[in-house]
Amino acid sequence: MTSRSVVVKIGTTSVTDDRGGVAHDVLASVAADVVELRTRGWSVVVVTSGAITAGWADVGAGRARPTDSTTLQAVSAVGQPLLMDAWRRAFAVHRLSVGQVLLAPLDFSHRGQYLHARSTLAALAALGVVAVVNENDAVADEEIRFGDNDRLAALVANLVTASHLVLLTDTPGLLTADPRLDPSATLIDVVTSIDTDLENVAGASRSGVGSGGMASKVAAARMATWSGVTTVIAPARATNPLVRALGGSHDFGTTFEPRGERLAARKAWIAFAVASAGVLRVNQGALEALEHHGRSLLRVGVDSYSGDFVDGDAVEIQGPRGDLVAKGLVRVSAESFLEGDDVIVHRDDLVLLRRP
Repeated sequence: MTSRSVVVKIGTTSVTDDRGGVAHDVLASVAADVVELRTRGWSVVVVTSGAITAGWADVGAGRARPTDSTTLQAVSAVGQPLLMDAWRRAFAVHRLSVGQVLLAPLDFSHRGQYLHARSTLAALAALGVVAVVNENDAVADEEIRFGDNDRLAALVANLVTASHLVLLTDTPGLLTADPRLDPSATLIDVVTSIDTDLENVAGASRSGVGSGGMASKVAAARMATWSGVTTVIAPARATNPLVRALGGSHDFGTTFEPRGERLAARKAWIAFAVASAGVLRVNQGALEALEHHGRSLLRVGVDSYSGDFVDGDAVEIQGPRGDLVAKGLVRVSAESFLEGDDVIVHRDDLVLLRRP
């Protein structure tokens, strides 16, 4: 992608109206902003939610929304073409074509599939087509789903090496408290680092239709900023929301500033895209070697391990007190942990996840 590239994610409560149908006015507004950004040299990928809600509005006949995963997956199959048709119509006004890209966690966990997905998005961009991404809800296994499209959007931002991620939602941004509980809550304009206190500020979604919420958006922002991506949480129904979010003045929404050093694409993939298959707990000497000297993790530095991992799987690496310090690809299996080479995780396959 270009040096100025953005992944924009629109949540369910913004994409749909009070009755659950597609909010065509919001899609039209976002599409107009995408067109404007493209004239300014930006490359844009859209991540959309709303397929299940739109599908149930079409077939639910006013009944209560189902909760079982099988029915929800079937409903998403109804809603997905409705949603894509709405996006197609929104961009057709500007004589732009859209391309649907349905992704599943396996597209990120396997390196080859990850690169294939990147090539597909790059090819769509080269054709001048606006990629509209969603999770493949209709067939995704409940055990291995993304869980929410905020995380998916952060992964896509990493996938296409975007410079920015914009999460459009139904709130002004990240607030100091839940305004429904605290009327004095105010907007946080800029976040320079994400700590436990900030994560505690983020509340869960209470809309009943979205799978995310502010907590998932802050988690997505953490993933993105560690990948060197500037992230903005902003209101979807504002005038020109996407253009204003990328204006750079920090007077609209909440901006999360990226880390000074961007993770290389492969290390970002290890850190955030691959699910962990086990846990290694290291001793203090190994922790210092990893964090202060850039060493590989040796067998002698591992006090304990758990999980059913095999050679090449990703594992979490914990410090002596059980806190997460790194993630990496192991060179041994759990069954043969005490055999073979002394290097358990090579430094080229290891990503530190905290500042020492």
